[in-house]
Amino acid sequence: MRSTRATSSSRRLTWTRTQVRDAEPSPDTALPRHATVRTSTAASSSPATGDGVGAWRVILVGALAGFTSGLFGVGGGVVIVPALVLLAGFGQRMAHGTSLTAIAPISIAGVIGYGVADEVEWTVAGLVAVGAVAGATVGTRWLGSVSQPALQIGFAGVLLVTAAGLVTDTPPDAAPQALHALTGMGYVILGVGAGVLAGLMGVGGGVIIVPVLTIAFGLPLAIAKGTSLAVIVPTAIMGTQRNVRHGHTRLRPGLLVGAAGVASALVASQISLALDARVSSLSFAVLLLFVAVRLTVIGFRERQARGSGTTLVG
Repeated sequence: MRSTRATSSSRRLTWTRTQVRDAEPSPDTALPRHATVRTSTAASSSPATGDGVGAWRVILVGALAGFTSGLFGVGGGVVIVPALVLLAGFGQRMAHGTSLTAIAPISIAGVIGYGVADEVEWTVAGLVAVGAVAGATVGTRWLGSVSQPALQIGFAGVLLVTAAGLVTDTPPDAAPQALHALTGMGYVILGVGAGVLAGLMGVGGGVIIVPVLTIAFGLPLAIAKGTSLAVIVPTAIMGTQRNVRHGHTRLRPGLLVGAAGVASALVASQISLALDARVSSLSFAVLLLFVAVRLTVIGFRERQARGSGTTLVG
C-alpha cells in the first residue's frame, strides 16, 4: 500500500514538474518581471489585438513607423522593433520577425506615394529586389540561430560611415550611372546584403539601399527612397512567409501595425518629395546615427548579458 502511494505521489510530482517546465517561456520570449507586469496591465486596460497586446499601443507604433517609412524611404523597422519591445512587451527576436510582417503594407503605401510622382526607378528596383528576396531567405533562416551582438555593432559602424558620406558627399543633382552588366551586378549584390539585413534584423533594408543608391550609384535622393520602398515590398513578404513557417512572427499585431502605418506613410512620402535635397540627406543621416547608437547599445548589452549568463530582452 505504501509503495502504491509513493508511486502515485512520484507520478504527481513528475507531472507537476513537467507542467512547470512547459509553462516556462523560452529565452527569446521571456520578459523581465517588471515588463510582464506592464504588459498585463496594458492588456487589461485597453482593447487587445487578440494576442494580448494593447491595440492602441500597436496603432501608435504603426503610425510612427509609417511616417518614418514614407519620409526616409525605409521599411520602418528601425522604429517598429524597439517600439514593440518597449511599448508592447515583445521579446527581441519576436519583435524582429513581427516588424517584417508590418513593413509590407507600410512600404506599399509609401511606394504608391513616390510612384504617383514618378520617383521610382523600376528597373533598378527589380534588380535589387532579385538579390533582396534571396538575401531575406538567408536572413530569416539565421534569425533563429545566429548570435547577434557582433553583427549589431558591426552594422552600426557601417551606418555611421554611411551617415558621414551622406553629410559630406551627396550632390543635390546627382547623375545616375548608366545601366550595364557591372552596375546590374552591383544592384543585385546590394539587394542580397539588404535582404539578409531585413530577414535577420527585422528592418526593410532601406537604411542600406537608400544611401548606397545615392552615394555609389548616383541616384537622386527622392528616387533612391522610392526605389528602396519598391524593393522592400517583396523582401518583407518573402521574409514574413519564412518567419511564419519558423514561428518568429505574430501576424495579428504585425498586420495591425502595418495597417496603422499606411496613412502616415502616404502623407510622409508627399512631405519628403517637397523637401530640399540637402535637408533630406541631413535628416536621413540623423536617422542613421540614431539607429547606429541604438544598435551599439543593444549589442554591448547583449554581449554583457551573455557573459554573465543572463538573458537580455529589449
